[in-house]
Amino acid sequence: MNAPIDIQLIGQEVAIVWDDGQESYFAFEKLRAASPSASNIGEVDVLGNRYGGDGPRKFPGVQVLGWERVGNYALRFDFSDGHRTGLYSFDYLRRLAASA
Repeated sequence: MNAPIDIQLIGQEVAIVWDDGQESYFAFEKLRAASPSASNIGEVDVLGNRYGGDGPRKFPGVQVLGWERVGNYALRFDFSDGHRTGLYSFDYLRRLAASA
């Protein structure tokens, strides 16, 4: 698993430099819409039924105010709309960057 070695806010994006030299850039609004939190995507029970979550939507004007490293596997971002519960695993962030 690759880990970030540098994280910066540049304009309206989060820029991450990874330990393999790759760089990823995430627009604030896209990062907020992709939050893997239960409030965003819901929770799935053992039978595969999804409960809650209002799904991805647009977040115009949202800002990333800061971030926190969670263990050796994830980042948690603080957004200007008060959202701060999604844990973005390093692997998830790499997949998001690849799909952009």
